[in-house]
Amino acid sequence: MLYILRHGKTDWNNEHRLQGKTDIPLNEEGRAMAEKAAKEYEAVHFDICFCSPLIRARETAKILLEGRNVPVIIDDRLAEMGFGVYEGVRDSFNIPDSDCPVNVLFKEPEKYVEPVEGGESLEELFDRTGQFLEEKVFPLVKSGKDVIIVGHGAMNSSIICRVMNKDIKDFWSAGIENCKLMRLI
Repeated sequence: MLYILRHGKTDWNNEHRLQGKTDIPLNEEGRAMAEKAAKEYEAVHFDICFCSPLIRARETAKILLEGRNVPVIIDDRLAEMGFGVYEGVRDSFNIPDSDCPVNVLFKEPEKYVEPVEGGESLEELFDRTGQFLEEKVFPLVKSGKDVIIVGHGAMNSSIICRVMNKDIKDFWSAGIENCKLMRLI
């Protein structure tokens, strides 16, 4: 089986700021969400956890798997998508798209072809997460292992699209909620 889980909430989530690769820790609400998830999913078996290198995901994985004998392996390919110069921007949807072109990613992902300055394209995101799936995850799942990936909204969405064969226009359709376990295969 393959499962994914998005990290718990951060102050930037609550402030409606674009986080991207900015390394923001969980807040108290996020830690409580991870603790609740640990109890809710304690009966779900995991052989291995792959995790983003960002602190909000690492903290979530640590809390989620505390007391369980599940190795947590950090992989840089699981970091959140980079939003470049727009990381830290608050309430981007209140800014016209002409002044905040990263909004296209969230509204019409199929039209987000050129990344914003310092950001990452969907193609780059799909390349790194696809490579990760092919090299690490699919062989383990094929051999009968239960794998969980603890990551982020956009990064997890790219994995869902790849595994579920979704069109890029449906990039956000899964609705990646904080600390909600999703079974993919």
